[in-house]
Amino acid sequence: MHLNPALARLGSYPIATIQQRALDRREAGLPVIDFSIGDPREPTPEFIRDAARAAVPEVSQYPTAKGRADLRRAIADWVDRRHGVTVDPETQVIPTSGSKESIFNTPFAFVDPAADDVVVYPTPGYPVYERGSVFAGATIHPIVLDGDFVLRAGDVPSDVAARMRLLWICTPHNPSGSVTSSDDLAALYALTRSNDALLLADECYADTYEEDVFPDGPASALQVADDELNGVLSYLSLSKRSGMTGYRSGAIVGDAAAISALKDLRSTTGTASPDFVQQAALAAWSDDDHAAERSRIFAAKRAILRPAFEQLGMEVVESHAGLYLWVKVGDDMAVTDVLLDQGVVVSPGRFFGKGGEGYIRLALVPELDACADAADALVAALR
Repeated sequence: MHLNPALARLGSYPIATIQQRALDRREAGLPVIDFSIGDPREPTPEFIRDAARAAVPEVSQYPTAKGRADLRRAIADWVDRRHGVTVDPETQVIPTSGSKESIFNTPFAFVDPAADDVVVYPTPGYPVYERGSVFAGATIHPIVLDGDFVLRAGDVPSDVAARMRLLWICTPHNPSGSVTSSDDLAALYALTRSNDALLLADECYADTYEEDVFPDGPASALQVADDELNGVLSYLSLSKRSGMTGYRSGAIVGDAAAISALKDLRSTTGTASPDFVQQAALAAWSDDDHAAERSRIFAAKRAILRPAFEQLGMEVVESHAGLYLWVKVGDDMAVTDVLLDQGVVVSPGRFFGKGGEGYIRLALVPELDACADAADALVAALR
């Protein structure tokens, strides 16, 4: 059987190996506290579930790639409330089936494989930036992060910037939880504009942050763009904000011409959320209180887990936003193995690409009581 060379090159998703070991432990009847996958355990708010149930139709029909008008308006209203940016729901918003598919598919709309177009992205980072770019035939240029794990304009070599078509950033950052400042966002935007490239900002954790550290919330790339949002796209998700991981619902907001191209692509692939999911998303984007409460819960989990690592003399890097703790541990594979033997499942940093070696990532998904149990297990296992 012949395979697409890109699939052979990239192989399986790396976290699958850790997940299988955790499954083996569960099937053996042993306890497991799983911090490996960003899939929180808190229930999806009831009003969102009610909206989905009420919208299940008697007769099912195809959704459109453009999405419901009232949903696009709700997303635009959220952008205005959250970031103070006015967007046109008709031309600058498109609902998506979560952020993963939209991130993966975006390069297919903008990369010319014959032109040696370059896609720049941070590493360690979300593996889908690389995977979508490789499948689309782009030349990839990862930027290795360290220190505070923020990608800055000066990190992109000038010869690479001249060939760059897409620049991915993530703020708050997965896996570290670092936040890109407004000044750094502005410099990145200026870099992409001067090189006729798109700034693609993965902002799916925009509503997940510690209020005492970020009283106004993390900044958005939309806030530093020109009035027409030329050259910038923001990728949003309801997965963590609203506990809707299984609904696969998100959005892309920004440059109208780019949004139009993505609509054309998505109508070709038939990629669109079912109408009842869109109506659940409409309810979620229209309410901020539940998102604030979920953000406070994630902050409480950090407050439980952070002291355990500090007690062990291990540095928790950044990690005041997003869904993760990013911990400097030395040998990330060895620490992952030791913790798994104690029933605590984490992700070794190297699974997120070059620069992740020596760190582990904990996704703040177990409930608060389980986090407290895990903190004790961490200290016992790593002391």
